Amino acid sequence: MRILHTADWHIGQRLHERQRTDEHKQFLDWLLEKIQEYQVELLLVSGDIFDTALPSSESTNLYYQFLYRLFDETDAYTVITAGNHDSARHLEAPREFLEMGRIYVVGFADDPPKCVFTFPRNNPRVAVAAVPYLSESDLRHLSYETEVDRNERYREWFKTFYADCVAAMPAELPKILMGHLFVQGGKIGDSERNVQIGGATATHASDFPQNVSYVALGHLHRPQTIKGSDYPIRYSGSPIPLRFNEAGYRKKVYLLELSDDGTLIQDKEIEIPIFKELCTVEGDEVSVLSKARKGNWDGKYIQVKLKLDAPGIDINDKIRQEFSERGGDVLSVEVIQPEAKSGPPIRVEDMKRPQEIFDQFHRYKFDGAPPDDTLMQTFNELVKMVEETE
Repeated sequence: MRILHTADWHIGQRLHERQRTDEHKQFLDWLLEKIQEYQVELLLVSGDIFDTALPSSESTNLYYQFLYRLFDETDAYTVITAGNHDSARHLEAPREFLEMGRIYVVGFADDPPKCVFTFPRNNPRVAVAAVPYLSESDLRHLSYETEVDRNERYREWFKTFYADCVAAMPAELPKILMGHLFVQGGKIGDSERNVQIGGATATHASDFPQNVSYVALGHLHRPQTIKGSDYPIRYSGSPIPLRFNEAGYRKKVYLLELSDDGTLIQDKEIEIPIFKELCTVEGDEVSVLSKARKGNWDGKYIQVKLKLDAPGIDINDKIRQEFSERGGDVLSVEVIQPEAKSGPPIRVEDMKRPQEIFDQFHRYKFDGAPPDDTLMQTFNELVKMVEETE
Protein backbone atom coordinates (compact mmCIF):
# COMPACT_ATOMS: atom_id res chain seq x y z
CA MET A 1 0.00 0.00 0.00
CA ARG A 2 1.38 3.42 -0.97
CA ILE A 3 1.27 6.02 1.77
CA LEU A 4 2.36 9.67 1.82
CA HIS A 5 3.31 11.39 5.11
CA THR A 6 3.17 15.17 5.58
CA ALA A 7 2.49 17.54 8.49
CA ASP A 8 2.70 21.09 9.85
CA TRP A 9 1.06 22.92 6.95
CA HIS A 10 0.37 25.99 9.13
CA ILE A 11 -2.11 27.39 6.64
CA GLY A 12 -2.62 31.10 7.39
CA GLN A 13 0.88 31.64 8.76
CA ARG A 14 2.37 35.10 8.27
CA LEU A 15 6.03 36.02 7.97
CA HIS A 16 6.62 39.54 9.30
CA GLU A 17 2.96 40.25 8.52
CA ARG A 18 3.23 38.97 4.93
CA GLN A 19 0.36 36.66 4.05
CA ARG A 20 1.53 33.34 2.56
CA THR A 21 -1.67 31.98 1.07
CA ASP A 22 -0.13 31.75 -2.41
CA GLU A 23 2.72 29.58 -1.13
CA HIS A 24 0.34 27.23 0.65
CA LYS A 25 -1.88 26.99 -2.44
CA GLN A 26 1.14 26.14 -4.58
CA PHE A 27 2.18 23.47 -2.10
CA LEU A 28 -1.28 21.88 -1.99
CA ASP A 29 -1.47 21.89 -5.81
CA TRP A 30 1.95 20.22 -5.92
CA LEU A 31 0.93 17.70 -3.25
CA LEU A 32 -2.14 16.71 -5.24
CA GLU A 33 0.02 16.18 -8.32
CA LYS A 34 2.34 13.88 -6.36
CA ILE A 35 -0.57 11.88 -4.98
CA GLN A 36 -1.77 11.36 -8.54
CA GLU A 37 1.72 10.70 -9.95
CA TYR A 38 2.61 8.04 -7.38
CA GLN A 39 -0.95 6.69 -7.11
CA VAL A 40 -0.95 7.25 -3.36
CA GLU A 41 -3.63 5.25 -1.58
CA LEU A 42 -3.38 6.87 1.86
CA LEU A 43 -2.41 10.43 2.85
CA LEU A 44 -1.36 11.08 6.46
CA VAL A 45 -1.32 14.67 7.79
CA SER A 46 0.10 14.75 11.32
CA GLY A 47 -1.21 17.95 12.85
CA ASP A 48 -0.94 21.75 12.69
CA ILE A 49 -3.12 22.07 9.64
CA PHE A 50 -3.69 25.72 10.47
CA ASP A 51 -1.38 28.23 12.12
CA THR A 52 -4.02 29.42 14.58
CA ALA A 53 -7.00 27.92 16.37
CA LEU A 54 -9.27 30.45 14.61
CA PRO A 55 -8.14 30.43 10.98
CA SER A 56 -9.38 33.07 8.55
CA SER A 57 -12.10 32.31 6.02
CA GLU A 58 -9.44 32.45 3.30
CA SER A 59 -7.35 29.78 5.05
CA THR A 60 -10.40 27.61 5.72
CA ASN A 61 -11.52 27.87 2.09
CA LEU A 62 -8.08 26.82 0.86
CA TYR A 63 -8.15 23.76 3.14
CA TYR A 64 -11.60 22.59 2.06
CA GLN A 65 -10.94 23.27 -1.62
CA PHE A 66 -7.94 20.96 -1.37
CA LEU A 67 -9.96 18.27 0.40
CA TYR A 68 -12.65 18.43 -2.27
CA ARG A 69 -10.08 18.06 -5.05
CA LEU A 70 -8.49 15.19 -3.14
CA PHE A 71 -11.85 13.41 -3.08
CA ASP A 72 -12.82 14.36 -6.64
CA GLU A 73 -9.51 13.80 -8.46
CA THR A 74 -7.98 10.83 -6.58
CA ASP A 75 -9.00 7.57 -4.95
CA ALA A 76 -6.86 8.17 -1.87
CA TYR A 77 -8.00 7.88 1.72
CA THR A 78 -6.88 10.70 4.01
CA VAL A 79 -6.23 10.83 7.76
CA ILE A 80 -5.84 14.24 9.44
CA THR A 81 -5.03 14.85 13.10
CA ALA A 82 -5.06 18.05 15.15
CA GLY A 83 -1.82 19.66 16.32
CA ASN A 84 -1.18 22.11 19.13
CA HIS A 85 -1.86 25.08 16.80
CA ASP A 86 -5.23 23.68 15.74
CA SER A 87 -8.64 23.83 17.33
CA ALA A 88 -9.65 20.21 17.76
CA ARG A 89 -13.31 21.23 17.76
CA HIS A 90 -12.93 23.28 14.58
CA LEU A 91 -11.26 20.41 12.72
CA GLU A 92 -13.68 17.77 13.92
CA ALA A 93 -16.87 19.75 13.25
CA PRO A 94 -17.47 18.27 9.75
CA ARG A 95 -16.07 14.85 10.66
CA GLU A 96 -19.05 12.73 9.62
CA PHE A 97 -19.51 14.68 6.40
CA LEU A 98 -15.82 14.35 5.45
CA GLU A 99 -15.87 10.59 6.04
CA MET A 100 -18.25 10.31 3.08
CA GLY A 101 -15.32 11.66 1.02
CA ARG A 102 -12.77 9.12 2.40
CA ILE A 103 -11.34 11.79 4.75
CA TYR A 104 -10.97 10.91 8.45
CA VAL A 105 -10.29 13.68 10.95
CA VAL A 106 -9.38 13.20 14.62
CA GLY A 107 -9.23 16.26 16.87
CA PHE A 108 -9.78 14.81 20.35
CA ALA A 109 -7.94 11.96 22.04
CA ASP A 110 -10.94 10.80 24.07
CA ASP A 111 -10.70 7.07 23.57
CA PRO A 112 -7.85 5.09 21.91
CA PRO A 113 -10.09 2.72 19.86
CA LYS A 114 -11.82 5.75 18.30
CA CYS A 115 -8.45 6.83 16.91
CA VAL A 116 -7.95 3.53 15.05
CA PHE A 117 -8.88 3.11 11.37
CA THR A 118 -8.24 0.42 8.79
CA PHE A 119 -7.73 1.03 5.06
CA PRO A 120 -9.07 0.41 2.50
CA ARG A 121 -12.34 0.28 4.33
CA ASN A 122 -13.80 -2.66 2.35
CA ASN A 123 -10.61 -4.76 2.30
CA PRO A 124 -8.19 -3.56 5.03
CA ARG A 125 -4.46 -3.79 4.36
CA VAL A 126 -3.15 -1.36 6.97
CA ALA A 127 -4.22 -0.05 10.40
CA VAL A 128 -3.61 3.56 11.46
CA ALA A 129 -3.68 5.05 14.96
CA ALA A 130 -4.62 8.68 14.27
CA VAL A 131 -3.47 10.24 17.54
CA PRO A 132 -3.78 14.05 17.78
CA TYR A 133 -1.76 16.35 20.03
CA LEU A 134 -1.80 14.97 23.58
CA SER A 135 -1.81 18.10 25.70
CA GLU A 136 -0.36 18.15 29.18
CA SER A 137 -3.39 20.23 30.18
CA ASP A 138 -5.55 17.12 29.68
CA LEU A 139 -3.84 15.48 32.66
CA ARG A 140 -5.72 15.67 35.95
CA HIS A 141 -4.13 18.32 38.16
CA LEU A 142 -2.37 17.10 41.31
CA SER A 143 -1.39 19.95 43.61
CA TYR A 144 1.38 18.06 45.41
CA GLU A 145 3.06 16.90 42.19
CA THR A 146 6.55 18.03 41.20
CA GLU A 147 7.47 19.00 37.65
CA VAL A 148 9.48 15.79 37.19
CA ASP A 149 6.60 13.67 38.52
CA ARG A 150 4.16 15.35 36.14
CA ASN A 151 6.48 14.77 33.21
CA GLU A 152 6.75 11.08 34.06
CA ARG A 153 2.98 10.83 34.43
CA TYR A 154 2.62 12.38 30.97
CA ARG A 155 4.99 9.77 29.55
CA GLU A 156 3.02 6.95 31.16
CA TRP A 157 -0.23 8.36 29.77
CA PHE A 158 1.38 8.63 26.33
CA LYS A 159 2.71 5.05 26.44
CA THR A 160 -0.60 3.65 27.65
CA PHE A 161 -2.60 5.54 25.01
CA TYR A 162 -0.50 4.22 22.13
CA ALA A 163 -0.43 0.71 23.60
CA ASP A 164 -4.24 0.75 23.78
CA CYS A 165 -4.39 1.94 20.15
CA VAL A 166 -2.21 -0.96 19.02
CA ALA A 167 -4.31 -3.38 21.08
CA ALA A 168 -7.40 -2.15 19.18
CA MET A 169 -5.79 -2.85 15.79
CA PRO A 170 -6.28 -6.14 13.93
CA ALA A 171 -3.23 -8.23 14.78
CA GLU A 172 -2.64 -9.37 11.19
CA LEU A 173 -2.41 -5.85 9.68
CA PRO A 174 0.67 -3.60 9.35
CA LYS A 175 0.45 -0.78 11.88
CA ILE A 176 1.17 2.93 11.49
CA LEU A 177 1.09 5.39 14.39
CA MET A 178 0.51 9.13 13.96
CA GLY A 179 1.41 11.77 16.53
CA HIS A 180 2.09 15.44 17.13
CA LEU A 181 4.69 15.81 19.87
CA PHE A 182 8.36 16.21 20.73
CA VAL A 183 10.49 13.06 20.92
CA GLN A 184 13.90 13.16 22.55
CA GLY A 185 16.63 13.52 19.95
CA GLY A 186 14.62 15.73 17.63
CA LYS A 187 16.27 18.88 16.25
CA ILE A 188 14.31 21.99 17.18
CA GLY A 189 14.18 25.26 15.25
CA ASP A 190 12.85 28.58 16.54
CA SER A 191 9.44 28.42 14.87
CA GLU A 192 7.99 25.56 16.93
CA ARG A 193 6.19 26.25 20.18
CA ASN A 194 5.29 24.03 23.12
CA VAL A 195 7.67 21.30 21.99
CA GLN A 196 8.34 20.25 25.55
CA ILE A 197 6.34 20.15 28.74
CA GLY A 198 7.66 21.45 32.01
CA GLY A 199 11.03 22.20 30.45
CA ALA A 200 11.85 18.48 30.34
CA THR A 201 11.87 16.01 27.48
CA ALA A 202 8.44 14.45 27.30
CA THR A 203 8.83 11.24 25.33
CA HIS A 204 11.44 8.81 24.03
CA ALA A 205 11.61 6.60 20.96
CA SER A 206 11.38 3.57 23.25
CA ASP A 207 8.00 4.79 24.56
CA PHE A 208 6.28 3.73 21.32
CA PRO A 209 4.94 0.16 21.16
CA GLN A 210 6.71 -2.71 19.43
CA ASN A 211 5.55 -4.44 16.24
CA VAL A 212 4.87 -1.20 14.38
CA SER A 213 5.84 -0.44 10.77
CA TYR A 214 6.12 3.36 10.86
CA VAL A 215 5.50 6.38 13.11
CA ALA A 216 4.34 9.50 11.22
CA LEU A 217 5.02 12.55 13.37
CA GLY A 218 4.38 16.26 13.21
CA HIS A 219 5.46 19.19 15.42
CA LEU A 220 9.12 19.70 14.47
CA HIS A 221 9.60 21.63 11.24
CA ARG A 222 12.86 20.02 10.07
CA PRO A 223 12.46 16.67 8.22
CA GLN A 224 14.24 14.06 10.32
CA THR A 225 14.24 10.49 11.56
CA ILE A 226 14.57 9.79 15.28
CA LYS A 227 17.05 7.13 16.31
CA GLY A 228 16.36 4.47 18.90
CA SER A 229 13.89 2.12 17.24
CA ASP A 230 13.95 -0.72 14.73
CA TYR A 231 11.22 1.01 12.65
CA PRO A 232 11.20 4.60 11.27
CA ILE A 233 10.02 7.30 13.68
CA ARG A 234 9.90 10.32 11.43
CA TYR A 235 9.01 14.00 11.27
CA SER A 236 8.05 15.12 7.77
CA GLY A 237 8.57 18.78 8.74
CA SER A 238 6.69 21.82 7.45
CA PRO A 239 6.22 22.16 3.66
CA ILE A 240 7.44 25.78 3.52
CA PRO A 241 10.07 27.52 5.65
CA LEU A 242 8.22 29.31 8.45
CA ARG A 243 11.24 31.40 9.49
CA PHE A 244 14.37 32.58 7.71
CA ASN A 245 16.51 30.09 9.62
CA GLU A 246 14.54 27.25 8.01
CA ALA A 247 15.68 28.27 4.53
CA GLY A 248 18.99 26.43 4.97
CA TYR A 249 17.54 22.95 4.34
CA ARG A 250 15.07 21.48 1.87
CA LYS A 251 11.52 20.60 2.85
CA LYS A 252 10.17 17.11 2.17
CA VAL A 253 7.31 14.67 2.23
CA TYR A 254 7.78 10.91 2.63
CA LEU A 255 6.43 8.22 0.34
CA LEU A 256 6.12 4.72 1.81
CA GLU A 257 5.05 1.40 0.41
CA LEU A 258 4.13 -1.38 2.79
CA SER A 259 3.89 -5.07 1.99
CA ASP A 260 1.06 -7.12 3.46
CA ASP A 261 3.33 -8.24 6.32
CA GLY A 262 4.27 -4.64 7.22
CA THR A 263 7.69 -4.57 5.55
CA LEU A 264 8.73 -1.25 4.03
CA ILE A 265 9.17 -2.01 0.34
CA GLN A 266 9.74 1.64 -0.47
CA ASP A 267 10.82 4.52 1.77
CA LYS A 268 11.35 7.55 -0.43
CA GLU A 269 11.80 11.23 0.45
CA ILE A 270 10.43 13.73 -2.06
CA GLU A 271 11.78 17.27 -1.97
CA ILE A 272 9.20 20.04 -2.05
CA PRO A 273 9.86 22.86 -4.53
CA ILE A 274 10.74 26.30 -3.19
CA PHE A 275 7.69 28.42 -3.89
CA LYS A 276 9.06 31.63 -2.38
CA GLU A 277 12.76 31.99 -1.69
CA LEU A 278 13.83 33.34 1.71
CA CYS A 279 17.24 35.05 1.70
CA THR A 280 19.45 36.49 4.43
CA VAL A 281 21.91 39.25 3.47
CA GLU A 282 24.63 40.26 5.93
CA GLY A 283 27.26 42.99 5.93
CA ASP A 284 27.89 46.67 6.46
CA GLU A 285 25.96 49.39 4.64
CA VAL A 286 28.26 49.46 1.62
CA SER A 287 28.33 45.69 1.11
CA VAL A 288 24.58 45.24 1.63
CA LEU A 289 23.75 48.00 -0.87
CA SER A 290 26.26 46.51 -3.31
CA LYS A 291 24.64 43.08 -3.02
CA ALA A 292 21.23 44.66 -3.54
CA ARG A 293 22.32 46.35 -6.76
CA LYS A 294 24.12 43.33 -8.22
CA GLY A 295 21.76 40.50 -7.29
CA ASN A 296 18.56 39.12 -8.77
CA TRP A 297 15.98 39.53 -6.02
CA ASP A 298 12.83 39.16 -8.05
CA GLY A 299 10.04 37.64 -5.93
CA LYS A 300 12.24 36.93 -2.92
CA TYR A 301 11.69 37.66 0.76
CA ILE A 302 14.79 39.17 2.33
CA GLN A 303 16.13 39.49 5.86
CA VAL A 304 19.00 41.96 6.26
CA LYS A 305 21.52 41.76 9.10
CA LEU A 306 23.21 45.14 8.98
CA LYS A 307 26.51 45.74 10.77
CA LEU A 308 27.00 49.38 11.82
CA ASP A 309 29.90 51.03 13.60
CA ALA A 310 27.89 54.23 14.10
CA PRO A 311 24.23 55.22 13.93
CA GLY A 312 22.95 56.12 10.49
CA ILE A 313 20.01 58.10 9.17
CA ASP A 314 17.51 56.55 6.72
CA ILE A 315 19.68 53.48 6.13
CA ASN A 316 16.70 51.13 6.44
CA ASP A 317 14.76 53.06 3.82
CA LYS A 318 17.71 53.08 1.42
CA ILE A 319 18.20 49.32 1.77
CA ARG A 320 14.52 48.55 1.27
CA GLN A 321 14.39 50.80 -1.78
CA GLU A 322 17.44 49.22 -3.44
CA PHE A 323 16.08 45.69 -3.05
CA SER A 324 12.58 46.75 -4.05
CA GLU A 325 13.85 48.22 -7.34
CA ARG A 326 15.13 44.74 -8.20
CA GLY A 327 11.95 42.91 -7.25
CA GLY A 328 12.89 41.96 -3.68
CA ASP A 329 10.81 42.43 -0.55
CA VAL A 330 12.80 43.25 2.60
CA LEU A 331 10.81 41.95 5.58
CA SER A 332 13.25 42.94 8.31
CA VAL A 333 16.44 44.90 8.87
CA GLU A 334 18.30 43.82 11.99
CA VAL A 335 20.97 46.30 13.03
CA ILE A 336 24.05 44.71 14.61
CA GLN A 337 26.25 47.21 16.44
CA PRO A 338 29.57 46.69 18.24
CA GLU A 339 29.24 45.07 21.63
CA ALA A 340 28.15 47.69 24.12
CA LYS A 341 30.66 48.85 26.66
CA SER A 342 29.87 50.14 30.11
CA GLY A 343 29.06 53.86 29.88
CA PRO A 344 31.44 56.57 31.02
CA PRO A 345 31.04 57.89 34.57
CA ILE A 346 29.13 61.18 34.61
CA ARG A 347 29.34 63.44 37.64
CA VAL A 348 26.17 65.04 38.95
CA GLU A 349 27.53 68.53 38.33
CA ASP A 350 27.95 67.62 34.64
CA MET A 351 24.30 66.69 34.23
CA LYS A 352 23.09 70.09 33.10
CA ARG A 353 22.31 69.72 29.44
CA PRO A 354 21.12 66.46 27.80
CA GLN A 355 22.91 67.49 24.62
CA GLU A 356 26.27 67.46 26.39
CA ILE A 357 25.63 64.06 27.91
CA PHE A 358 24.56 62.68 24.53
CA ASP A 359 27.70 64.10 22.89
CA GLN A 360 29.89 62.55 25.58
CA PHE A 361 28.18 59.17 25.26
CA HIS A 362 28.50 59.18 21.45
CA ARG A 363 32.20 59.99 21.59
CA TYR A 364 32.78 57.20 24.10
CA LYS A 365 30.88 54.54 22.15
CA PHE A 366 32.16 55.43 18.67
CA ASP A 367 35.89 55.96 19.24
CA GLY A 368 35.79 59.69 19.88
CA ALA A 369 33.56 60.58 16.93
CA PRO A 370 31.02 63.35 17.70
CA PRO A 371 27.40 62.97 16.55
CA ASP A 372 26.78 64.59 13.17
CA ASP A 373 24.47 67.58 12.71
CA THR A 374 21.50 65.52 11.51
CA LEU A 375 21.69 63.14 14.47
CA MET A 376 22.11 66.05 16.89
CA GLN A 377 19.09 67.80 15.40
CA THR A 378 17.01 64.63 15.81
CA PHE A 379 18.11 64.34 19.44
CA ASN A 380 17.20 67.99 20.12
CA GLU A 381 13.74 67.43 18.65
CA LEU A 382 13.24 64.44 20.96
CA VAL A 383 14.34 66.47 23.98
CA LYS A 384 11.92 69.22 23.01
CA MET A 385 9.06 66.73 22.69
CA VAL A 386 9.80 65.35 26.15
CA GLU A 387 9.97 68.81 27.69
CA GLU A 388 6.62 69.80 26.16
CA THR A 389 4.90 66.77 27.64
CA GLU A 390 6.13 67.42 31.17
